[in-house]
Amino acid sequence: MTIEQTVEIPVSPPTNGMPQTMTLHEKLALNMKVIELEKQGKFEEAAKLHKTIPIPPYMAKWAKKRFGAEILLKTGCNLAEAEKEYGHGWLNR
Repeated sequence: MTIEQTVEIPVSPPTNGMPQTMTLHEKLALNMKVIELEKQGKFEEAAKLHKTIPIPPYMAKWAKKRFGAEILLKTGCNLAEAEKEYGHGWLNR
């Protein structure tokens, strides 16, 4: 599979609009779609889609320590995997 190919993978989002967890395959497929959108000049749509991909827990933890929980929340990044690993309310600890 090349980056130029678009892979559509259905992900059932919960009520907040973001999937709780994704497989590596799903993440890669969405990243490939982000690249395609950027090539088409659809930068806002690409950024919106990119934010739906859960960031790794270690990266979320680093961002919280470096920038603070409030800034991390303002980014709109999907923190589902961090919450799953560190527990509910981890941003407040």
